[in-house]
Amino acid sequence: MKHLHKKILLVSTFAIAMALLESAVVIYLREIMYPEGFSFPLSPMLPHLMLTELLREAATIIMLICIGFMAGKTLSQRFAWFIYSFAIWDIFYYIFLWILIGWPDTLMTWDVLFLIPFTWTGPVITPLLLTLVMIIFSGVIIIAAEKGAKTRIQIVEWTGLIIGSVVVIVAFVTDYLKHMLSVFSFSELFRIQNPQLIEHAKEYVPVSFPWLIFIAGFLLILVVVLRYSYRMNKTQYHSG
Repeated sequence: MKHLHKKILLVSTFAIAMALLESAVVIYLREIMYPEGFSFPLSPMLPHLMLTELLREAATIIMLICIGFMAGKTLSQRFAWFIYSFAIWDIFYYIFLWILIGWPDTLMTWDVLFLIPFTWTGPVITPLLLTLVMIIFSGVIIIAAEKGAKTRIQIVEWTGLIIGSVVVIVAFVTDYLKHMLSVFSFSELFRIQNPQLIEHAKEYVPVSFPWLIFIAGFLLILVVVLRYSYRMNKTQYHSG
């Protein structure tokens, strides 16, 4: 157990440091692009800056995946350490933003969450709710593995996690896509060099968040986590 505590401390420290770095980059961008404070509609980014931002986001995910592979031994353990580090990174990202610049004002403040493949937006509380479930899920896997249990995630559980995640992502991109598809076709959204597309994107202001879609995906993920937790507890009880 001492070895596990050390690993948790190291992974957490790495994720928190990543969060500080991430928040620093965002603060610099906002100071340059939103000198009067971040707000919608979004300020346009030059093509090379947009490419840089997309690559930065991809690099962040790759770094967290690498942490998962280094910390875990099996697929389930690596997944657990990945989602754990992701959750800690995301939570402290908002903590550092609040400490350094006093943002967000509330948990219902809208934020740009991701840019791949389309702009994800939603109230700050939505990703934080997901991080709590991720911490619970990762904790169950990590502790069960430490006790010697077989922590394999079953196909039905993977299926539920994937479907739930897709539904949640749909919730995050729905409002933005409604705005863009009111003028352009879906295929045209990938033509990022189209000046008319860029001009219309600049006019996007969040209107409403599809809570029902988000809750449906969130609950599906939660059900999978509870099912897995019950299965691990049952396995450890019988083995004991």
